[in-house]
Amino acid sequence: MTIRILVVDDSPFMRKSLQKMLEEAPDLRVVATARDGIDALEKIAEHKPDLVTLDIEMPRMDGLTCLKRIMAEFPLPVLMVSSLTQEGAQSTLDALSLGALDFIPKESGYASASIMQIQHDLQEKVRRLASSPRFHRLPQAPHAPPAGAPQPATAPPSVTPTPPRPATTPKAPLHPGTGLASSPQAELLLIGSSTGGPKALQDILPTLPANLPVPCLIVQHMPSTFTKPFADRLDGLCQVHVKEAEQGEPLKAGTVYIAPGGIHMTYGARGPKGCIELSPEPVSSLHRPSVDVLFLSVAELFRGQVLAGILTGMGSDGAKGMEQLKKKGAHTLAEAEESCVVYGMPRAAVERGCVDLAAPLGEIPGHLRRHFRV
Repeated sequence: MTIRILVVDDSPFMRKSLQKMLEEAPDLRVVATARDGIDALEKIAEHKPDLVTLDIEMPRMDGLTCLKRIMAEFPLPVLMVSSLTQEGAQSTLDALSLGALDFIPKESGYASASIMQIQHDLQEKVRRLASSPRFHRLPQAPHAPPAGAPQPATAPPSVTPTPPRPATTPKAPLHPGTGLASSPQAELLLIGSSTGGPKALQDILPTLPANLPVPCLIVQHMPSTFTKPFADRLDGLCQVHVKEAEQGEPLKAGTVYIAPGGIHMTYGARGPKGCIELSPEPVSSLHRPSVDVLFLSVAELFRGQVLAGILTGMGSDGAKGMEQLKKKGAHTLAEAEESCVVYGMPRAAVERGCVDLAAPLGEIPGHLRRHFRV
């Protein structure tokens, strides 16, 4: 199946570069390009693409304004094209909060030796986001009209956000396990996420109370310029304290530590509750920071009970580490497929058989609060 894409950018060079990188894949086709938000809305109505790549800084109508209109009028997957500056990070985080699913860096590297990796990442993200469960309804049987009623005209299918499935959906087994064990109570909370993770974390963390009795370590795949603004944004929304992790700092209950971009975060055994360790090693890791690197360090060094969760994300990062944690007796959970932006990382963990509970995003805060009795 060919994925139909609209590329939106005020730079002719960027429009051409993105189109070239996308169309070198046989299953990707750019059906149109647009130079600003106003042009984009007209092209969406005309071409009905499967996905939009959207620049932020544009004349007449900027990307954030355009994104709000897209989500209200033509809900469909949007991939932001973002600069890696501090200002670009803030705008991209705004976009993710407004409904964009992910972002790619906008950099001069499109003409550099890193072009192959950029192109691979772009193509893979487009494929995954275009099929995101969030923008595809489950098929439903049509309702038969009353006898004698006129037949309605057939309307073209629309792409709309997926409503959460009811917890009572009679399908087995939708979620491995029936609940998250409350005993023994965990002394450390770990979370890993990638594509779709910023919004998922923004939904979960504000529900945690200030008296959360454990530290929480989070690896979210993000560039180094994004993680501190992301932590600061969450801190303003949460009762718990959220911060970008720093080398050697002691772990404290009621504090959430976000791994800095570009470096691995691991657990250190120094201090009453342990400490943060930051290191570029292993340099061979596909992701830096890596969920697996964090989880494996905890499995090796932490002597108490752990609760580890994997949220939406591409790939399989975290599954190997969760498997090792499970062997040590950890409680484990994963986001269920129906609420994931991309059901990659949670699927990999479920397939390894190391997940106690898979639950939709909206149910995860309740499971956490019940486990920690808060």
